[in-house]
Amino acid sequence: DKEIIDLELGLKDLETIEKRIDKVARAAKAGIKSEVQLLESLNQIKAHLESGKAARLMLPNLDPDGVKLLTKDLSLLTAKPTLYVCNVDEAGMQGGNAHSEALKAAVAHENAEVILICAGIEAQIAEMESEAEQQEFLEMMGLEVPGKNILIHASYSLLDLITYFTAGEKEVRAWTVRRGAKAPEAAGVIHSDFEKGFIRAEVIKYNDFLQYKSEAKVKEAGKMAVEGKEYVVVDGDIMHFRFNV
Repeated sequence: DKEIIDLELGLKDLETIEKRIDKVARAAKAGIKSEVQLLESLNQIKAHLESGKAARLMLPNLDPDGVKLLTKDLSLLTAKPTLYVCNVDEAGMQGGNAHSEALKAAVAHENAEVILICAGIEAQIAEMESEAEQQEFLEMMGLEVPGKNILIHASYSLLDLITYFTAGEKEVRAWTVRRGAKAPEAAGVIHSDFEKGFIRAEVIKYNDFLQYKSEAKVKEAGKMAVEGKEYVVVDGDIMHFRFNV
């Protein structure tokens, strides 16, 4: 199945490359230097794809412009980050099985992560009403966390995403931003007005909130920080935005 999917994605990428080559070749013939260089890069990518390899395997050897060409300008399907998820039975959750081991061997050259999930176990956990019941079941199965948690964390890591929180009297919300996002960009995830009129962010570190248990006690301990536009959001931050539009 993996080989079939890889083949179909590779063929689609080749189609994309060939269309772009046809377009660039006309400008390259006119002697435009930038287009000549681009045509050379496109032909290298085409040769790589024709060898049956995914475009993402080229990324470690490319400069920033080459990475942008593959991932942004061309948006090649086989350049996208990849995570493999194996649905195994209960016995396979600890060390996998012959199928998962074969997959690991097949993708070893990609440096891709392979995670194990048992859909049967996940279905049972989903039917349990309390966290205590879920935790007891996980311990009985020899597991630390549900498979869905592993999948979410692996996906966030692969896509270079983090989570920050907002907390009010009625609800607590989690928001997803790219790693390296600054405070105004994070505010814009909630509403574009928050980003346009950003003034400052009041930030509580996740571990500080766990220690002091409430926003009031965090403030009393002097652990709430006031940050400006250049603040880079940290995974787990609890944030309150001040803005004016």
